[in-house]
Amino acid sequence: MKRLLIIFAAAVPLAAVCLPAAASAGAASSAAVPFTCSSISVNAPAGTAVESVTAVSREEGTLTIPPVPPFTDVVEIPDVPAYCDVTVTLTHPGVGDHAKVRIWLPETDWTGRFQAVGGTAFAAGDYGAGLAGAIKSGYAAATTDAGVGTYLDTGWALNSDGEVNTALLKNFADRSQHEMAVVGKQVVNEVYGRPVSYSYWNGCSTGGRQGYMEAQRHPGDFDGILATAPAINWDEFEVATLWPQVVMNEENTFPSPCELNAFNEAAVKACDPLDGAPDGLIGDPATCTFDPRKLIGKSVECDGEQETITAADAAVVGKIWDGPRTPSGKKLWSGIPIGAGFDLAGTRIDADGNRVGAPFPVPASWVATFLKRQPSYDLSTITYAEFAKLFEQSQAEYDTIIGTDDPNLSAFRSSGGKLLTWHGQADQLIPAQGTVDYRERVELAMGGARRVDDFHRLFLAPGVAHCAGPTSTGPAPTDALGALTAWVEQGKAPQTLSAAITDSSGKTVTRELCLYPSVSRYTGHGDPADAGSYYCAPVRH
Repeated sequence: MKRLLIIFAAAVPLAAVCLPAAASAGAASSAAVPFTCSSISVNAPAGTAVESVTAVSREEGTLTIPPVPPFTDVVEIPDVPAYCDVTVTLTHPGVGDHAKVRIWLPETDWTGRFQAVGGTAFAAGDYGAGLAGAIKSGYAAATTDAGVGTYLDTGWALNSDGEVNTALLKNFADRSQHEMAVVGKQVVNEVYGRPVSYSYWNGCSTGGRQGYMEAQRHPGDFDGILATAPAINWDEFEVATLWPQVVMNEENTFPSPCELNAFNEAAVKACDPLDGAPDGLIGDPATCTFDPRKLIGKSVECDGEQETITAADAAVVGKIWDGPRTPSGKKLWSGIPIGAGFDLAGTRIDADGNRVGAPFPVPASWVATFLKRQPSYDLSTITYAEFAKLFEQSQAEYDTIIGTDDPNLSAFRSSGGKLLTWHGQADQLIPAQGTVDYRERVELAMGGARRVDDFHRLFLAPGVAHCAGPTSTGPAPTDALGALTAWVEQGKAPQTLSAAITDSSGKTVTRELCLYPSVSRYTGHGDPADAGSYYCAPVRH
């Protein structure tokens, strides 16, 4: 669970981390306008009814955010300005849902910008960190809970008949975020007495998927969308991320964390030179062909004891890296990228002292609840053959609801919107290859790379884990939202994204991430930790 908390904690405050420099992107400060935090009226979006509207004035100071399961820590954010905290509860008549939209509006120094903050895992929205970061940067901000649960809570997923609650799934997949955009802008207009100048989406993981869904189905909602490590292809990758557990169970081999780490270290050492830079990073995991069998017989120390890597261990790692396949060998999806953490290959020691699988909760819930309709289903019984059937079932039942992989972005392009994405190439939860494949499908559908670059740009970050989590070893973007606002408001399309990380010695490592499909190459001289020692080059085939 500790590992889980670290991963999710990395995703939750993303908006707060990315926002502070954004206000410099060019929006004019608001003029003196009427400001009210009471008696706010809201017109219900089409297909909904407004159940309640509350508005509370909050004083400036330190914001305390109570723990939200599975987290146990209280989060405190200092220097939050005074703001109006508005909550609008919506329902869809006949459905019985109650979706809360929260809008925070800073009392002073509003820039005219509106920012919607996305969710994480099975949570549709933000619990305060992202909203606070946004208003500290002069945005009016909004989020929605979609009427569903918290990060790992899927108690809403099945109705009393044991069938999937399609209305709430539709809220989570698409409907509620659009209604939040509509309601949020209404409230901004009423409170400030003038409409939003520019509207932005900001989200990672589930929040990234929501951003893509907005571009695909509601292209007029946002001028700019920052969608990081997007959970698009949801119906495929959620099943695919259970693959490491299926492999270990089928092969009855459960490598320990330190053994898995040994495979990663060996792969990074072998493939680091491929991009010409001695920086400890795999520039492009797809070009790394390290054979895990090279470690057979190697002794590694695990919790003070020596363990020897076996042929069975190497075979399991090879299958995990290769990714899901049918029993006949047909490739279904990408595996964990070489060099990424093995969080999805988690194990635990059972009551008998044996090492067994410990599935990551999000894909585990997806398969058990949404596919099997049995939340307590024993996932360790899934065979290779059944896995392939579950993969096909998920596609058939859920692609049109939550797949978020429609490559036709013509309406978004026509609306003048800009979509900016960066994805870590050491993403252990959502392989970046899914995002790359989607981008290439958009190019095929919409006239090629140059035309797509006019409105949709992708940057890949070597060595960066899911949502720039703490297991990252490579530089992550420092102000992607600022780059997006400059693109939207000043027409300055980003050619690179500035990135940085502090290494284990306390040194700051910088890099300019290259516009896909270009890749970063070392000049052959200069400090490998300095962005100036690299250039962007065409990808080598």
